[in-house]
Amino acid sequence: MQPIPRIAAATAATTALALLLSACGSGGGEQTSAKDKQTLTVWGMGEEGKHLAKLGKEFNKKHPNITVKVTPVGWDVVHQKLVSAVAAGELPDMAQMGSTMLGEFIELDALDTVDQKTFKKDDYFPAAWNGGVKDGEAYGVPWYVDTRALYYRTDLAEKAGVDKPPATWKDQMDLAEAYKDKAKTKWGTYNQPANIGTWQTWVPFLFSAGGELLDSSGKPALDSPESVKALEEYAAYFDQGLSRKSSPPDYDVVKDFGSGDAPMFISGPWIVNNIKDQQPQLKGKYATAPLPAGESSTSWVGGASLVTFKDSEHKAAAKEFTKYLTSTEQQAHWYEIAKSLPAKEAAWDEPALKNAPEQLDAFEKQLKTAKTVPPLAKWEEFSAKIDEGVARVSQKGESPKKAAAWMQKATEGLVG
Repeated sequence: MQPIPRIAAATAATTALALLLSACGSGGGEQTSAKDKQTLTVWGMGEEGKHLAKLGKEFNKKHPNITVKVTPVGWDVVHQKLVSAVAAGELPDMAQMGSTMLGEFIELDALDTVDQKTFKKDDYFPAAWNGGVKDGEAYGVPWYVDTRALYYRTDLAEKAGVDKPPATWKDQMDLAEAYKDKAKTKWGTYNQPANIGTWQTWVPFLFSAGGELLDSSGKPALDSPESVKALEEYAAYFDQGLSRKSSPPDYDVVKDFGSGDAPMFISGPWIVNNIKDQQPQLKGKYATAPLPAGESSTSWVGGASLVTFKDSEHKAAAKEFTKYLTSTEQQAHWYEIAKSLPAKEAAWDEPALKNAPEQLDAFEKQLKTAKTVPPLAKWEEFSAKIDEGVARVSQKGESPKKAAAWMQKATEGLVG
């Protein structure tokens, strides 16, 4: 998922809010049977939208009466287009929706609930399913997932005298120091210091410290002892000169990984293909591993779910297409064509996944213990405060305790 400009998103949401609340929730008009001849309209995001159109044609061969019309929408504009479409009553029947967007559209009553007899929670990675659940109701069926794991240069680790992946926070710090001191790399690792999306690298530290984004009452928990500990651990890499303190918004860590300047970093599974395409010389010279553990080795789950909009008149057809896309066979097929990881656990036993690059094994392990990012209506604003809080520590030298207190206060008005 690509981040969207927050100012534009916030402006669009604020302007349309009154219209949204009055436009949503009617439940659609007269429903069309899945057996009737019809056109099912679907929005797919980015490059995935183009691949989805191909699957729509394959589905149509098996269901000649249902024509799937897919409209690809860029990740950079999808939020604004969805907000405008809800306000205007011009939504498609269903869409691919990024995991951190679900909360906003659940809050706006724009999504239909999932039939949990047809789509069963236990078939999916728990954190992926729970990301679309509020008050016991599910609003999205997980389609594909990603999580964060550790990438590290094995050749440079060997040069530094280390022959196994780091299993704990101490191991991770020791390896970063060894890279710089013994392998003579420019930095020992790369932790994103600031800018949009910094939370994606820091939240695994929070979860691995035993912390949470929200407490049991649904209020922010960003000033907890665990949060302070996570900020302290994160900050130590900057304080000791083991990670660069600034990077441009378009910074590509894969380049520094290839040169050896940044021999270790945390990121998602798509990087495996980026390395293959952009840094082919690294074949056999790097590996992935589950996140080194603080109290635990715990990442977070991202990805996308399939949602049906409440006002659709083609909910039966939408259910059929969702069943098709989330079948075990199609989940494996989707990995083959889009390299996105299946949300359905059984798909990992399919040949396509069994024969996938070995670097993906760490992500399967990580997904089993990963936690959910809560479906918050104001997640974009909430995550922006985390980004700023981390930057206060990494770039301004603010104490972790003070930064944690600031994040707590800054996010308290963003949850309801």
